Amino acid sequence: MIVKMLHENGLKSEHCYAAAFGSIGLAVLSWTASMQAEATGTSRADRWGIFIGEWAPTFFGLGLALARYED
Repeated sequence: MIVKMLHENGLKSEHCYAAAFGSIGLAVLSWTASMQAEATGTSRADRWGIFIGEWAPTFFGLGLALARYED
């Protein structure tokens, strides 16, 4: 039902896969930036990288569901 609605609104599996790979890159970038923030005294700054990194499996799952629906 949700997959059908997403597909009818123009979302394709390729978009979800791109978002998944983008979130992986953003997580690495956030983690790298947090290393500098922790050096200046901000504790636990790496949690942003972990939080963003958790988006990737969701986007991959949506991509797989949409790919299956598209077939």
